[in-house]
Amino acid sequence: MDTGFDLRKHGGVDVFLRDCPTRAVLELIASKWTMLVLVALEDGHPMRFAELRRRLDGVTSKVLTQTLRTLEREGLLTRQVYPTVPPCVEYRLTDLGREVGGLLQSITDWSQANISAIQAARKDFDERTAAAMGPTGA
Repeated sequence: MDTGFDLRKHGGVDVFLRDCPTRAVLELIASKWTMLVLVALEDGHPMRFAELRRRLDGVTSKVLTQTLRTLEREGLLTRQVYPTVPPCVEYRLTDLGREVGGLLQSITDWSQANISAIQAARKDFDERTAAAMGPTGA
């Protein structure tokens, strides 16, 4: 299948190919919890685990822990442990994390600005689909 210009021939990558490593990056960034963590930290202020958990309504401790570990592994955030009792841990975006966080903040802003139009389109689609199926639903 021809996906257009193949950058592999020129030392680059081609995101349209199944084995391209950038697909894993896109998958990570497209995760709901990843996006929300990056946007929550995007303003540059560090946050503690409990603060993030309260900010991200609905996230479980397990999922937040997994998300934070993954983002740290990928170089998008840092984890700072302070030697207190109990230990205080803060999370902060790296330069790379702030860069992608800014992009995701733009997507968040767009989503909030256009939610009414999206909801109207969804309602219109559902009504058209229901009408096409008829009263029996078949």
